Amino acid sequence: MQPSAHPVLGFVTVAFSGMMTASFAAPMKLSRRWSWENTWLVYATLALVLIPGALIVWSIPHPLTFYTSLSPRQLLLPLLFGFGWGIAQVTFGLSIVRVGMAMAFAIVIGLSSLLGSAIPLAVFHPEDLLGRVGIALFVSAILLAVGLVLFAKAGRERELLSGNKSTAKQAFRLGILLCIFTGCFGSMINMGFVFGSGIAQQATANGVSPQKATLAVWFVVLGAGYIPNLFFTLYLLKKNGTWNRFVQSSGREMLLALAAAVLWLFGMLGYGVGASIMGKFGNSIGFAVCMAALLLWSSALGEMTGEWRAAPPSTLRCMRIGLGFIMLAVITLGFGSLFRS
Repeated sequence: MQPSAHPVLGFVTVAFSGMMTASFAAPMKLSRRWSWENTWLVYATLALVLIPGALIVWSIPHPLTFYTSLSPRQLLLPLLFGFGWGIAQVTFGLSIVRVGMAMAFAIVIGLSSLLGSAIPLAVFHPEDLLGRVGIALFVSAILLAVGLVLFAKAGRERELLSGNKSTAKQAFRLGILLCIFTGCFGSMINMGFVFGSGIAQQATANGVSPQKATLAVWFVVLGAGYIPNLFFTLYLLKKNGTWNRFVQSSGREMLLALAAAVLWLFGMLGYGVGASIMGKFGNSIGFAVCMAALLLWSSALGEMTGEWRAAPPSTLRCMRIGLGFIMLAVITLGFGSLFRS
């Protein structure tokens, strides 16, 4: 039976994958003995190198021969975009520390979704920018802007209530700037896959199934993204003198980092599987469903872990209305791509 015959299964898979991706930061919040750089280095090594590498060995026959056969042109853009996205991965981890899961996910996902859709469209289908797809992008941008303003307003009120007002204001402003930067650079992961289509095509030509061929692109983009994560965490380990913390509660802390890596990576891979199962509209409706589930669940986790415990009802209401606008922006973006089908 063809994948398009299972739209309900695809819908459930995509929604669950969005929840998995949103949950990846939760184990890190349980870390007690390791510093951020310890946990992030182990998480990034597992999620961006070791687990994808194992999947490549499983899916691509003679992977070393395959990658050395690729031309520099096929590899250059995926590597560059992957490196840019890797910088965003670092700043995303720092953003979560400063503004919490709920706000970091909302701002980053909203911006990266918009830019990750708009830039490839402008490059490959510029004529669509003046049609219904362009209108959907414009409406999505307005909804996103309103949502981000409301969400930021609520977050600022929450931070001012939490302690020293001048310190909270400065830290929150830095956190918001990190989120905006991360959202812009975070869109590069999608561009890495779009411009890395030649790698998947080469893998398919070598007899690899289309589903497994996408893993060949993943490995290049994620591997390039690992480089900024590696160097920044090594810098912090040396600067803060936290190398010795790797031996403190190493078993428990390692499991937490592994849980974060598995949730993030398989959430991302699960979206691809679910979108293909959904059939024709998997990359449009499926995208909207995945992002909506991700935003809802990350916000729920933020509340469950006490990020908004001290916020008054008016602040919570402002946050939820802002989240609603951001979700509408993402859904508009996802359904807007139906016009190209």
